[in-house]
Amino acid sequence: MDKVEATATVRDFDPLSGSIPATKVEITVSCRLVHAGADAAVLVVLYTQGVESKQWREFGRTEVIDNTLNPDFVRKFILDYFFEEKQNLRFDVYDIDSKSPDLAKHDFLGQVHCTLGEIVGSPASRLEKPLGGIPGKKCGSIVLSAEELGNCRDYATMQFCANKLDKKDFFGKSDPFMVFYRSNEDGTFTICHKTEVVKNTLNPVWQAFSIPVRGLCNGDYDRTIKVEVYDWDRDGSHDFIGEFTTSYKELCRGQSQLNAYEVVNAKKKLKKKRYINSGTVSLLSFSVESEHTFLDYIKGGTSNFYELISLELQLSVWSPSHGFASLTLTSPVLKGNPSQSTSLHYMNPYQMNAYAMALKAVGEIIQDYDSDKMFPALGFGAKLPPDGRVSHEFPLNGNIENPYCNGMEGILEAYHQSLKTVQLYGPTNFSPVVNHVARYAAAVQDGSQYFVLLIITDGVISDMAQTKEAIVNAAKLPMSIIIVGVGQAEFDAMVELDGDDIRISSRGKLAERDIVQFVPFRDYMDRTGNHVLSMARLAKDVLAEIPDQLISYMKSRGIKPKPVPLVYSTSNQPPTNPV
Repeated sequence: MDKVEATATVRDFDPLSGSIPATKVEITVSCRLVHAGADAAVLVVLYTQGVESKQWREFGRTEVIDNTLNPDFVRKFILDYFFEEKQNLRFDVYDIDSKSPDLAKHDFLGQVHCTLGEIVGSPASRLEKPLGGIPGKKCGSIVLSAEELGNCRDYATMQFCANKLDKKDFFGKSDPFMVFYRSNEDGTFTICHKTEVVKNTLNPVWQAFSIPVRGLCNGDYDRTIKVEVYDWDRDGSHDFIGEFTTSYKELCRGQSQLNAYEVVNAKKKLKKKRYINSGTVSLLSFSVESEHTFLDYIKGGTSNFYELISLELQLSVWSPSHGFASLTLTSPVLKGNPSQSTSLHYMNPYQMNAYAMALKAVGEIIQDYDSDKMFPALGFGAKLPPDGRVSHEFPLNGNIENPYCNGMEGILEAYHQSLKTVQLYGPTNFSPVVNHVARYAAAVQDGSQYFVLLIITDGVISDMAQTKEAIVNAAKLPMSIIIVGVGQAEFDAMVELDGDDIRISSRGKLAERDIVQFVPFRDYMDRTGNHVLSMARLAKDVLAEIPDQLISYMKSRGIKPKPVPLVYSTSNQPPTNPV
């Protein structure tokens, strides 16, 4: 989540409106605060408003910047820009008092409402608006800048060192760090990267870092890149050492005398006749890689396979011709008889229950990645007739010789038939299901397959500690976990598993990747009872993180997309021998 450019992205296609975005726009945020304390730790949260529901949903957060009333944030928001839509945005500003992700525990400093079109349409695409939200109080202002992103998908990785920087600390040397800015078309500069601080040295070697090329120059290789060098101070009043300029074109030449830069402090140069420089910065290494997309992997042959499992009545589906992955349904609190309306598995003859709707919403999209759409469906965790024997592997359609179900409709039919013949059996343990899918994922780590586990639950979980450990272990594997909450219960445990705000950990070990996405189905239910709309909303949101999670796994393992296989149509078949 700590990418330089984006905390979140909006999908390219809206299944409700059919709109294709005109372009992607990068929003840079700065604040000019009035009433916050000088030691404020400032954070800005972006909310977007749903077109249908008009509900505000958190889109992303900037990093926290300490000890300043004028923060310029590095982390950007990347939004799809639709000319034909009114895209309402809200920016809330907070003074962060603790490590809690709960915004209610921090000081609210003000907010601004605007539209994306309002930012883009402002002079030089720069909008400054006063912060409101606190009656009778002037809070300062927020500055929002928009720049259209080019289509460049390259990432540049570079490393710098410095030599003989100015000594700024009275009792020590300096604690240097660098700030990179790209130039805009109007001559202004936008911050795009900060290095780490290297303590107590005049000859620092900074860690290598990667940044999208579009973030450095937006595809214009001759565009000026400005680099400022500072001495870090604890109170935020960092001392300016000097600056230099370069360009992406120059950096591409790699390590050489051409990429050794004098760090110049213009004020010192005016005051001191013998001033030469405040040190030098040299490029140690430079490389460029193309950023591969989700579709690159799909086109290259990475397959997605889905297992449908319910902890009490678990549906296991795989495709032997393509691989294996998972969708999982967990049991409700109200087990009982599915023919009774008190059960969350209630089989209403006139409409689907929430479990079936969630299964159908997600399954109908992901089944498109399987060629024949024939899925063997197995059950896990039920007492079977006639003797009540507990089974963790049985065909849902009752056919041991041929457990295949035809697409999602066949799976749903098998699900309903099983509810009539077996007894749901607890407890509600998540870890066996996660570990079950992880075993298959562990066997195929070459990028040819990626596994998705969908858990549909009422929020009850009996093995939280074991589930956390299972997720931490699974984060190293080619798999993602989607959790859909049904019913009206609180879902605090599911939010904790999501790990968006605080990365999930177990026994002091952090998950390598964020692989869990949780959404409560009730937030997507259409008030008019339009189930098609409800399912479309759910599917759009619940699948949104899968492409990025797949890419993060492939990138962490250095796996590149395979070449697109040749496909011959009837009009371009290879030549055959004449009869």
